[in-house]
Amino acid sequence: MTTPEIAPLHEDLTFHGPLSPERAARLIQSLQPLAGAHVLDVGCGWAEFLLRVLEAEPTATGTGVDLDATAIAHGQANAEARGLTPRVSLQVADVAQWQPDRPADVVVVNGATQVWGGDPLHHTANALTAVKGLLRAGGRLLLGEGFWEREPTDEQLAAMPVPRNQYGSLADLVDLAHTHGYRMLAVEQAGLDEWDVFENGHALAWERWLRANPDSPHVEDVRAKADRARTYRLRGWRATMGLAYVTLQAP
Repeated sequence: MTTPEIAPLHEDLTFHGPLSPERAARLIQSLQPLAGAHVLDVGCGWAEFLLRVLEAEPTATGTGVDLDATAIAHGQANAEARGLTPRVSLQVADVAQWQPDRPADVVVVNGATQVWGGDPLHHTANALTAVKGLLRAGGRLLLGEGFWEREPTDEQLAAMPVPRNQYGSLADLVDLAHTHGYRMLAVEQAGLDEWDVFENGHALAWERWLRANPDSPHVEDVRAKADRARTYRLRGWRATMGLAYVTLQAP
């Protein structure tokens, strides 16, 4: 059986990540100056953050790249509705195989270090290296990446699909960026309320499907996925795995 199509997450979420509009505005400010800048959002989803950057700076242009065609289509519709189409290109592509037509002044990699593939233990390092090939010298990187807000217990690790050594502390994350030649300009972390809004959006998408399709042959599979996600969240990473937003100056 094919996997059933679940209602798109953008029906219930503003951003595809634990991010509030207020924090997004601060992160955009941390990327200044943006006048005349070209901004590349890697793994952009429906590109809400990128669109807000362009709304904040009328002279900026942007490119967003993601494999999710449904999300890109939603982002394109939003861009058109907000009059941003002339200044943004949203593309369905595999970033690992994609080549930009010019270096970016700003690159955004928010919860998407895995797009370059490889061992999950090295996703962050691989991304920090790959971004140098996308940025102009002295450009800025907004990196949204996981870290351990507190050391997970053995029970928590057993309940989630994240090995202990995939992440370190927030200080470890920033130090790793510095070993790759970047300099930290600002750092924030997602709050618990932002995480809950994000995770609730996922949960609602599964539950909406289950309510709408009670006689589907996929019901047991979808319910198992929803239950597994709930276990990951409530018995695993909630209030333990954090997400940092680090604004970095490239070498």
